Amino acid sequence: MTAAEGTDVFARYPSLSGRTVFVTGGATGIGAELVAQFARQGARVGFVDLQERAAADLALELEALTGTRPWFQACDVAGIGELTAAIEACARALGLVDVLISNAAVDERRGVDDITEQFWDEMLRVNLRPHLFAAQAVAPGMRQRGRGSIINLGSITWRAGFADVAAYSTAKAGIEGLTRSLARDLGPDGIRVNCLIPGWTMTERQLKHWITPEAEAEIERRQCLPGRVEPADVARLALWLAADDSRMCTSQTWVVDGGWT
Repeated sequence: MTAAEGTDVFARYPSLSGRTVFVTGGATGIGAELVAQFARQGARVGFVDLQERAAADLALELEALTGTRPWFQACDVAGIGELTAAIEACARALGLVDVLISNAAVDERRGVDDITEQFWDEMLRVNLRPHLFAAQAVAPGMRQRGRGSIINLGSITWRAGFADVAAYSTAKAGIEGLTRSLARDLGPDGIRVNCLIPGWTMTERQLKHWITPEAEAEIERRQCLPGRVEPADVARLALWLAADDSRMCTSQTWVVDGGWT
């Protein structure tokens, strides 16, 4: 099944049709599913990533399925000038951004004794800093329209006590605090800010690097529900948070983890 298939039995949101959605880290994994799901809703979707081949393949697939090719630009989100320029370029091509989804992240694992100052700074530079500056970049356009939805992707890692992720977990915990602050600051302008927290999601990267028999046993033990969290489960909650259906929901954390935490 492709990233965009299997969605017809689920909800459609008329308010998303024609709106501009900008996704960071949209070429693979959860990000690719976000791009696909919003495209199927009739949104004008733009995304950035460093994985240009995967991005091109996704864009071609969605063009064949929907008749519209998502906008894409290669971008290192940790470079704030580069990220801001990409958001501005997307807005020129598709219209002012209505929905921002800050998804890009690097979940590199390293034991406490192996963490260097450079590694620590780089992990926060990639996993936390872009969320603020992306929000800052889209806020003027959202104010102009009197509405907007910003969705920051968090993680259950720090809540669940995963090992060897001190830097990553610190950044993801910080995203929850940032979300609440942004919601307070931007709320008077009609801009909603929420944090979406995926559980252990079965992306290609996770399946390749981390899903061992021991990991499978841990998932079975910790989740309340059987089965596995898939990227589509996360994307469907993002659709609702972006749509007008959730118009009075802001400053909250929304968890899709099968009941792990």
